[in-house]
Amino acid sequence: MSHTNITIFHPAVFVLLGIPGLETYHIWLSIPLCLIYITAVLGNSILIVVIVMERNLHEPMYFFLSMLAVTDILLSTTTVPKALAIFWLQAHNIAFDACVTQVFFVHMMFVGESAILLAMAFDRFVAICAPLRYTTVLTWPVVGRIALAIITRSFCIIFPVIFLLKRLPFCRTNIVPHSYCEHIGVAHLACADITVNIWYGFSVPIVMVIVDVILIAVSYSLILRAVFRLSSQDARHKALSTCGSHLCVILMFYVPSFFTLLTHRFGRNIPQHVHILLANLYVSVPPMLNPIVYGVKTKQIREGVAHLFFDIKTWCCTSPLG
Repeated sequence: MSHTNITIFHPAVFVLLGIPGLETYHIWLSIPLCLIYITAVLGNSILIVVIVMERNLHEPMYFFLSMLAVTDILLSTTTVPKALAIFWLQAHNIAFDACVTQVFFVHMMFVGESAILLAMAFDRFVAICAPLRYTTVLTWPVVGRIALAIITRSFCIIFPVIFLLKRLPFCRTNIVPHSYCEHIGVAHLACADITVNIWYGFSVPIVMVIVDVILIAVSYSLILRAVFRLSSQDARHKALSTCGSHLCVILMFYVPSFFTLLTHRFGRNIPQHVHILLANLYVSVPPMLNPIVYGVKTKQIREGVAHLFFDIKTWCCTSPLG
């Protein structure tokens, strides 16, 4: 029996190319990407501070909204700063373990955000379909268990990806044609069978997200049935307005994500730089828009932001440094 010796190694670093084919436009692309990222971090941070400081926002709905804001900050921060470093500083290298960590957090935040949107849909379902039981169903211990379940589920679904990548031998190239590390993109660099990576990486998270979408759709079908049974037009309008911002956020999350996944999976004739641009927009634009949508559509948040800036202005005027 003969044995073939194959040199197998995990590279010390991967080389991220940024957006191949658009290298000459990296600086120009970095400007809107940087502005989007700053807006996303600033908007979600203000949203979290307002929810923490305003007592009338200490409700389950706003607790889940603060979780969504934290997830958006983590999602964009995991990817955008490295992309900007590539565009501005030519910092293409990323350590192998840092690359795997980036893969883990990108996918975990994606699955986690889907679960948070499901929790918010459940909150709206109870508030509209069983308003008299809202405070007894969504108690703070229950909300805490839901939050723990979201984190645990997201972690358990994505954690195997670390081992699926670390088990692979990388003996061909360490060049990643992307601006950040993504599971299947990194796995394709291996000189081994990646069937398990493809099936797990594409099927398991997507199946869980599809389940979330189905449950959200069921929740909103029941919500709409309950709303249109209300006799008062004002009551119907008020009930629908409380769901409007959540529906907008749901569409901004799922439509681009499924479009990106489907074009990546089946759009073989679409240029590679288009896929990478879509991926960068997906991890930056929804996190930027979410706090804006809630700020525009939710009166309590608008008032909380106004109070926050009034307090800051008052402090600046009365401070000895002012």
